[in-house]
Amino acid sequence: MLTQMKAIQGRVRTVHGSLVGLVVAAWQVGACGRDPATAVAPPTAPARGEQVQDDLKVDRVRDMQVAAEATGRAPWGHWGDQPGAYAAWSNHSNRLVPVYTFGIGLDAVARERSVYRDADRLTALFGRLPDRTLAADADHIDQTDVARLQQLAVDAGKKYVVLIVFDGLDWDLTRTAAIAASGSVGYTAGRGTGLVFQDYRRVATDFGLCVTSPANAGTNVDVDAQAVKNPGGTIPGGYDPTRGGTSPWDPRRDLRYLTGRDRDCPHAVTDSAASATALCSGRKTYNDAINVGPDGEQFEPIARRLQARGFAVGAVSSVPVSHATPACAYANNVSRDDYQDIARDMLGQPSIAHRDAALPGLDVLIGGGWGVPGDPVKDRDQGRNFEPGNKYVADSTRAAIDMARGGRYVVAERTPGRRGADVLGAAAREAAAGGHRLFGFFGAGEGHLPFRTADGDFNPAGGPVVDPAADALRKKYGGAIRYTPADLEENPSLAEMTTAALDVLAARGRFWLMVEAGDVDWAAHANNIDTCIGAVHSGDAAFRAVVAWIEARQAWTDAAVIVTSDHGHLFVLTDPQAFARP
Repeated sequence: MLTQMKAIQGRVRTVHGSLVGLVVAAWQVGACGRDPATAVAPPTAPARGEQVQDDLKVDRVRDMQVAAEATGRAPWGHWGDQPGAYAAWSNHSNRLVPVYTFGIGLDAVARERSVYRDADRLTALFGRLPDRTLAADADHIDQTDVARLQQLAVDAGKKYVVLIVFDGLDWDLTRTAAIAASGSVGYTAGRGTGLVFQDYRRVATDFGLCVTSPANAGTNVDVDAQAVKNPGGTIPGGYDPTRGGTSPWDPRRDLRYLTGRDRDCPHAVTDSAASATALCSGRKTYNDAINVGPDGEQFEPIARRLQARGFAVGAVSSVPVSHATPACAYANNVSRDDYQDIARDMLGQPSIAHRDAALPGLDVLIGGGWGVPGDPVKDRDQGRNFEPGNKYVADSTRAAIDMARGGRYVVAERTPGRRGADVLGAAAREAAAGGHRLFGFFGAGEGHLPFRTADGDFNPAGGPVVDPAADALRKKYGGAIRYTPADLEENPSLAEMTTAALDVLAARGRFWLMVEAGDVDWAAHANNIDTCIGAVHSGDAAFRAVVAWIEARQAWTDAAVIVTSDHGHLFVLTDPQAFARP
């Protein structure tokens, strides 16, 4: 069977190659002579692990991506502030990002209650009054308000709180994925339509926009001493709506400002660590910090506060479990790169940040990182206590937590020859029935779940990045990815991970859960619109799993769900119709 599937994959790649050749030729001849209205097929989702077997299938979004890479331009969009260059920016931006709430509103923090209208509150937030950031008519909220909303939900009696973070998702990428999902251009501003989390109306829901800029960038740290060397860093944070726009669809937006390169107003652009700290701890901090403040103070994230009140707490991610966003659900560290110590915090083991008294540990942790070896040279940022073996979870930690060796966690990990969903499901049932904790460890490639593409398969475009202008991020994330049938079969989906986490946490009563669709960010660093769309759809499926779980238990009166992003990138959609159904 595996041999047959490999043969099928080879035939599909060959056909794609010939199609792409025709597409590139057409683009080179006549300023992209094909009709943009025919540029995308309706998104379909074959069963997981099932490769497309029709050699005549046209994967239009994949072809669009390959053509854009080959020609260096695209009539339907571009990354960065240069319309004539398809991939001029591979990093984050300071765009306002969407926030969708369900079972709780934004009135307590948005519009006339926006922190950005109040100089005193703004000063307290950033530790100073940021330049050109105070705005008397601001409607947007701050990321720290998302942590506040979670606490308000619990204070109002909510028993189930779920934070869904689409890492790297901004309004333009959301809109592109929504058009691809629905087959039509359904909106030009606002909340939007086309994705499940945009259209869901079975409970009261709200929509707003969020500032992501950190306290500062340019902080240096000592990971072994867990010390901040230069409090305040070198570049301050802030957000100027006259430059960045009062909304992501504001035509006045200055794209160069949004990348942090405006010399007159160089506000720091966040990374995932500072932004996830804000989402989980309600505090601004420096880039690279995991729940540690600008002066080195450790913050207590909401998961630990709720755990002390009897809540079960968990985190799920499609990327390695100790990456920045899931790390901020629970851990403390001056550096996001100290993966093994972060995992120790998350799994209740002594760490460099908690040497004498280990944190209690998450009740559920499921994600990627399996099978990725560490390197003593490349991983020197993990400090002197780095252990050879797995890069993201030290082998000694993995052994110490396993119930089979006297630990507290039922462990499910990628197992050759077994469906990942079955492995995880069996472990989740055991954990729920016995009142145990659950650790799920999966992944392919660099430790992530296989990247879904716009048409629902797992055949992403990509090749060696030879562009001399490409930055390190694009070179790192933009290479060729080829998944084996085993990669697809032996890994669960993000939605399956989410359902497993919900079942185990709910067996203990009240709970808090973070779900991260981390592959959106990885796809955006690669400037790959095909995998960006697929990643958004995977995250949307996880949202669908959450609301299905709530509906099945008629639990909306006890539940609050927040969907947002930690930061945006800078994809600019110039021809929305190109992604619509022909």
